[in-house]
Amino acid sequence: MRAFRIAINLALKNLTTNLARTTLSLLGIVIGVMSIVFVMSLGEGVRRFVMSQVELFGTDIINIEVKVPNTDHDSTENASSQIGGAQITTFKIGDAEEVAKLANVENWYAGGLGQDIISREGKNKTAMIFGVTPGIAVVDKNFEIESGEMYTMEDDRNLKQVIVIGKEVEENLFGTDKALGKKVKINNQSYKVIGVLKERGGGGFLDFNEMVYMPMRTMQKKVLGTDHVSFAIFSVKDPRMMNLTVLEMEDVMRDRHDISNPDDDDFGVMSVAEAIDMVGTIINTLNILLVAMTAISLIVGGVGITNVMYVAVAERTFEIGLRKSVGAKGSDIFKQFLAEAIFLTFAGGLLGVIFGYGFSLLAETIASQKMPGILLEFPLTRNAIIISLTFSVITGLVFGMKPAMTASKLSSMEAMRRE
Repeated sequence: MRAFRIAINLALKNLTTNLARTTLSLLGIVIGVMSIVFVMSLGEGVRRFVMSQVELFGTDIINIEVKVPNTDHDSTENASSQIGGAQITTFKIGDAEEVAKLANVENWYAGGLGQDIISREGKNKTAMIFGVTPGIAVVDKNFEIESGEMYTMEDDRNLKQVIVIGKEVEENLFGTDKALGKKVKINNQSYKVIGVLKERGGGGFLDFNEMVYMPMRTMQKKVLGTDHVSFAIFSVKDPRMMNLTVLEMEDVMRDRHDISNPDDDDFGVMSVAEAIDMVGTIINTLNILLVAMTAISLIVGGVGITNVMYVAVAERTFEIGLRKSVGAKGSDIFKQFLAEAIFLTFAGGLLGVIFGYGFSLLAETIASQKMPGILLEFPLTRNAIIISLTFSVITGLVFGMKPAMTASKLSSMEAMRRE
């Protein structure tokens, strides 16, 4: 231990006497570690944001949505096919009503999204129209009505032209007036506002304050001209039976759609817990790949460390010979030069962590300015610090090994003669 402390002290002395060279040597390590910290902070921030968006809907939720047959519902093939225009029209409200009869299902709603212009007295606003059955008011725990009421299932079945609107829709169309009880135009038809929602935060890229909620069947018949839904959401009574309930839902859907081969499923069933695990796995995998790619930059810094240490060995040949002539062993010389390399990369790692965190704070500021409605935080995690410093120390160990071995093998007579 004493020998190691001596090696550290000698390393500090020699590094501080060559500040310019030491600074240049640190640059590659600082940039590499800074990149790792920055990437990991961004990855953790995105992971937390995505998870918070998923958890907004509750953790006792199961979702059934349409999918392209012979694809996995969470696959890129399914997503790209639907984005490309593939339409699945087999999912009906009746399917959701039948699934809702399962013993573990507590509440449910079915729906679909559309977009149209909502207008009043010359004011127009393009809004997302959320055709949905009234069960959303129970299942979605963040759905709160500030004034008025939610439409009923009877309103839905009777194709009533009533809507519930988000707070921003009210402000944009009515200003300081109250929207409750007044009428607006959608698709050249008159709709009565029977409810206004409380302002809702944490919507992310889907701003619920700009939503217009309409009875599902009204939207099907009078806006979209369809008879199908895109998804249905179910809350369960006992989350411990979530997996069994998912299997029961699949059986009901296959029976109603006359499907015997699961590969032919035109629907996908997924619990929120499964969705959270899937999203977490995807984001973690991406983070690992990005960190691995970023860590390659440390190789450049490591090469710089090797070159600097070889220069240090050449400059201090006489010192090596002198130390050996008074009894220093080759292992002592090896420890000294290896300690210098490790200390150099560790110091670079610390600076990289500081600068990386600084860039993360800057990214937070920019994100808050560019996307004021979205809360994104890029934290400096313990894992980021440990991984970054570990990488930097390993870099010093690997790239400082060869110069240290070269120094340790010099004989005292040869070293003195060279000087």
